[in-house]
Amino acid sequence: MIYHLATEEDWQAASSSGVYRPESLQTEGFIHCSTGKQVVQTANRFFRGRMDLVLLGIDEHMFQEHLRYENLEGGEELFPHVYAPFPLEDILEATPFLPSHDGSFSFPQLNNADTR
Repeated sequence: MIYHLATEEDWQAASSSGVYRPESLQTEGFIHCSTGKQVVQTANRFFRGRMDLVLLGIDEHMFQEHLRYENLEGGEELFPHVYAPFPLEDILEATPFLPSHDGSFSFPQLNNADTR
């Protein structure tokens, strides 16, 4: 499983249309994702204190031809990027992702959590 941090607004739009297609797919050509091990680090780096996030758990096996592990910022750690929209049936979990009182995030208990 891979994870994506969606805004509530994007998640509501996907729920209405049946397909998750965030702006980054159009502007950057892919959807930013993280492994279970990376998602908290990503949330704390880019979204600290945000109260409008939904953590999406995605079946990575459904995206074999559209999934690439890469680092586009010059570091060594590879992140999953999906070069296609997500049909809702490929999203296994959608959980509100709220920070603690100090604004930091921790991994929530999920039914299908894989934090490797």
